[in-house]
Amino acid sequence: MSISRRDLFHCLAAGAFASAAIPSLDEFSLVNVLQPLDASQPSGVIHLDKNENAFGPSEKATEAMRASLDLANRYPNREYEPLAEKIANLHNVKPERVTLGTGSTEILRMAVAVYLAGRKKLILASPTFDAIAHCAEIAGAEVVAIPLNKRYEHDLDAMLARADGSTGLVYICNPNNPTGSLTPRKDLETFVGKISPKTVVLIDEAYHQYVEGASDYASFLDRPIDDARLIVVRTFSIIYGLAGLRLGYAISSPQISQRLSSNRLQWGVNVVAARAAAAALDDADYIRLSVKRNTDDRQEFYNRANAHMLRSIDSHTNFLMMNAGLPSAQVLEHFQKNHVLLGPRIPRMDKYVRVSLGRPEEMQEFWRVWDLLPPHAMQM
Repeated sequence: MSISRRDLFHCLAAGAFASAAIPSLDEFSLVNVLQPLDASQPSGVIHLDKNENAFGPSEKATEAMRASLDLANRYPNREYEPLAEKIANLHNVKPERVTLGTGSTEILRMAVAVYLAGRKKLILASPTFDAIAHCAEIAGAEVVAIPLNKRYEHDLDAMLARADGSTGLVYICNPNNPTGSLTPRKDLETFVGKISPKTVVLIDEAYHQYVEGASDYASFLDRPIDDARLIVVRTFSIIYGLAGLRLGYAISSPQISQRLSSNRLQWGVNVVAARAAAAALDDADYIRLSVKRNTDDRQEFYNRANAHMLRSIDSHTNFLMMNAGLPSAQVLEHFQKNHVLLGPRIPRMDKYVRVSLGRPEEMQEFWRVWDLLPPHAMQM
């Protein structure tokens, strides 16, 4: 499983890690997220490691950031209601169903605080975005990580088999990070229908906007189901290009939203983030452009990978998991020495590397550095 420096520091504030049935921190390499260099400088580092939108936010969002600097002397709480209303209108729900957080990671922390108190059980996939697992460890919860199936989908039958009366929360990242793969909507609906009525299901849709042409996929916000136990999480970090401002949100029942919000950092969402997010939501043209650009860039990556006789997992996101044919630690070290950072090592997928899609010139450099690797067996 992968963990970012942001998630590590965010959760360490609550205490030391407890042991759990997932890989220890010794298995994670944090060296590739500790580089302070600016990638825009000739001597800088190219960041293909955090699934960011390499093209940044829209001009409307950027202009809102500039304008909001005059409000830096004011607490941001007066910005929350207008932003929650705008998000609610986007998803055709009432504002009381919207919970704001300083990044979607804070939403995950809130869910842990509410639903895993008293040493309850968290069930999630492996590998997946596991910030919630580390927060659960800190809270003293039992963490059960179920390997993805052979199609890189959540193994919902195996997850259901491990669920019991002590299961407080199930986490499903769809599309999944780090594999970029999808779990079919009909299977998720069946799973939700079978899980204990006392268990809350959190569906992380951080990469939802990048999914195109997948007939067996549908967002639980765009096509909701009548189940009050669902929490659906979105972020402004990825397609909106606002990762540095830290803003995410959840849509849930009013009762769940109230419980989550009671564990929110007071006034944690800053005024610049709130104003930028509101402007970003108004810029549908930029979202369409970002989706098209990502689709084209992803196809170009596939083309280059095929030319190198390399295989990647089919991705529905802005990153890809590629079989490097070499131990991932060796590949990551090679790229780091050449000033290109890739996603952290995934212990369960030792020969795979996660590559975030960057600007054309950055991807050109990726392939140049790739060609400097020592000869090895191709992975077609």
